[in-house]
Amino acid sequence: MNTRSSLSTAGKLTVTALLVTAGGFVLQMASGVTNTPTVPPGLVTLLVAAGLVALLSWWWMSVVGAFAGLFNLIAFVVIGAVGRLVEPSPLSSFVGAWIMFLAVIVAVVAGSVATIQNYRTHS
Repeated sequence: MNTRSSLSTAGKLTVTALLVTAGGFVLQMASGVTNTPTVPPGLVTLLVAAGLVALLSWWWMSVVGAFAGLFNLIAFVVIGAVGRLVEPSPLSSFVGAWIMFLAVIVAVVAGSVATIQNYRTHS
C-alpha cells in the first residue's frame, strides 16, 4: 500500500520549515541584496515541495522536502550568501539570511526523519 493516514509531526515540521525558509528568502529579496530572477527557482522549489509534502499522501513524499531543503542549503553556500550571516547591514537581509539558514537545516533534518518514520510505518 502506498499511502499514509496523516502527516506525521516530522512531516508537519518539514512543511513549516520549508514555508519559513521561503519567508526568509522573500525577506532577503525585499531587502534588495539578492540578484534573483523574476521567478526565483529556489523559492519555487521551496513552495512546491511544501505543497507536495502537505498535500500528497505517499509515504515517501517527505523526501521531497528534505531534498528541497538540501538544494537551497547548497545554493545558499554556492552563491556566497553565507556572508549575509555575519554582515548585519541591512538588518532585513541579516534577519532573512538567519531565518532561511536555520529553517532550511530544520527542513532537511525533519524531512529525513519523516521519510524514515514513514518508511518504517509502511514496511
